[in-house]
Amino acid sequence: MNRLHSVAWGRVAAIAVVVVSVAYAPIAMTELWPYAHPGAPALGESILAHAVSPSYVARAFATRIAPYRHSLVPMIVHSVLGGALMLLGPVQLVSALRRHRRLHRVTGVVFALSVYACMTAAGIYLARTAPADAFSGAAFWIVLATILVGTVLSVTFGIAAALGRFPDLHQRWMLLCYGFLMTAPLLRLEWGALPVLFPGLSMEQINRIAIMHLGSVAAFGALLAARAMDRRTAVPGVTGTWVPRPVLLAAHLAGAAALAWIVRSYLGTGAQGHRLLAAYLLPYAATYAVMLARQRRAGREGNGWAREEWRLHLTALCLAPGLSVGAALPFQRGLGLDRLTALSAGITIGCGVLAFTATAVVSLRVMYGREAVKRERMTAIRPGAADAVRAGAPAVAVPLVADGSPTTADATTGDAMTERG
Repeated sequence: MNRLHSVAWGRVAAIAVVVVSVAYAPIAMTELWPYAHPGAPALGESILAHAVSPSYVARAFATRIAPYRHSLVPMIVHSVLGGALMLLGPVQLVSALRRHRRLHRVTGVVFALSVYACMTAAGIYLARTAPADAFSGAAFWIVLATILVGTVLSVTFGIAAALGRFPDLHQRWMLLCYGFLMTAPLLRLEWGALPVLFPGLSMEQINRIAIMHLGSVAAFGALLAARAMDRRTAVPGVTGTWVPRPVLLAAHLAGAAALAWIVRSYLGTGAQGHRLLAAYLLPYAATYAVMLARQRRAGREGNGWAREEWRLHLTALCLAPGLSVGAALPFQRGLGLDRLTALSAGITIGCGVLAFTATAVVSLRVMYGREAVKRERMTAIRPGAADAVRAGAPAVAVPLVADGSPTTADATTGDAMTERG
């Protein structure tokens, strides 16, 4: 019954992602038209003006004219390709679920090339724009640069996993890549929704609130999708845990100390600081509660692989506040930011960077397991071959496929589980 319930929610979430992606595509493609030709129609601006107010949109537009105009061509390329990626993503998801391999591969190549071109255009804009001139200031510039790097690395690792015949890891990296891309439509949704909770704030102020959790929410969504699509209870060669209880406890203590320092830093900073703190703590607490509950449930059900993956990501989440606090000092000194802005910049990237790191550790876990299986098989083969030679019989070689595993029927179990992942 629980599985049927989770499948139903999974379908609802998948449909919601597809709807948001497809709906956002024309908004992204037309977003820069008014900057190139004043008065040109822009679907996103029109929707926001009706949802909030025309002045809310007009003030934001006025502050962006100068920074966008000197990088207008790269920004137009970025927005158009971003819209195309919003359409290609659902095609990739559906083709993977339906096992249309040829369509999946062709659109996958187009998707990867579009990501590289889109992020190159964004990189040109960031290189030409001082952090202080970015929308909502330096913290937003930093989070944009971090998402750019994370998106490029995710799609690159996804390609490498596909070439290395790790379909489960390919799936995880591509979901993470798409999660980072989804920060764009999610931010637009918050532009329309948060003014209801905080009336009177400008879009720049709303932006500062949204980026406190946007990267972490997107990365967490990618993790939920990856876990929903992976029904394996074990992965060949993966035994035990890389996060024993003392390590997990130490991560919790470090995270609690860093969170206490963050809360203390924001207290007494006025209403804006309190809003930023709430925008960070509430999603963080919800994410932590889900990870902890899923990790414990997987342990009770004897699902060792799910428990290990949740445990790795839970550890990363606990360490994220420490990374945020540690990043604040170089941001403050290197970019000349005030203490609170530097801390906000560290918070905007902490959970996303650690989620990326956790995905990398999960990948290493799976790859190490495959190598362990190879070593066990070779160890089992060699003594038998030596006994046959001593007895005067020719040694029989066991044929191997490209990934080094035997091609016998008994060796297909691991590949079958990988395909289901």
